[in-house]
Amino acid sequence: MAKVATNNNFAELLQSEKLVVVDFWATWCGPCRMLSPILDEVEEEMAGKIEVVKVNVDDADEVAAQYRIMSIPTLLFFKGGQIVDKTVGAMPKNVLVDKINANL
Repeated sequence: MAKVATNNNFAELLQSEKLVVVDFWATWCGPCRMLSPILDEVEEEMAGKIEVVKVNVDDADEVAAQYRIMSIPTLLFFKGGQIVDKTVGAMPKNVLVDKINANL
């Protein structure tokens, strides 16, 4: 199950041996609502390989500003606490899985 990030706990959520997929989203964002169940499904299927962290840009505005999130949904892919990839916009499941596999 995805972890929920706040301005206070975001840095510690990145400390993982796994690939961390950070989903920047908001409740009012239609494409975010399309991507969320796909991301949940992929997280379940790839358990043990990835961790998903959800950042509501309205609640964790400092984190969104720190990473200069201008459009949502935005996915940032972290390895060892460093950004290794980024996508912007909703995508089909196969594209998301391919992107994750390319970064594992």
